[in-house]
Amino acid sequence: MAEMTEEEADALDELYTKNPPTAGPNGTGFFARHKAQVVFLDDFSAKYLRAKSLATKKTMEEIISELIRKELTSA
Repeated sequence: MAEMTEEEADALDELYTKNPPTAGPNGTGFFARHKAQVVFLDDFSAKYLRAKSLATKKTMEEIISELIRKELTSA
């Protein structure tokens, strides 16, 4: 994952300072929409995903998706 420059970090800070994520009515807010995506892992699995993510330059979500697809195709 690439690091942000100071300018990019300042722009992102300004964006979220002026437009903070909010919970909307009837589950339409940012946090309500992403609630189903929160997954808790044991320490071993989290360390594996972090290491694999750094080694392959992929996100943890991409790695999990690949593992699931591989499991489904082999079943």
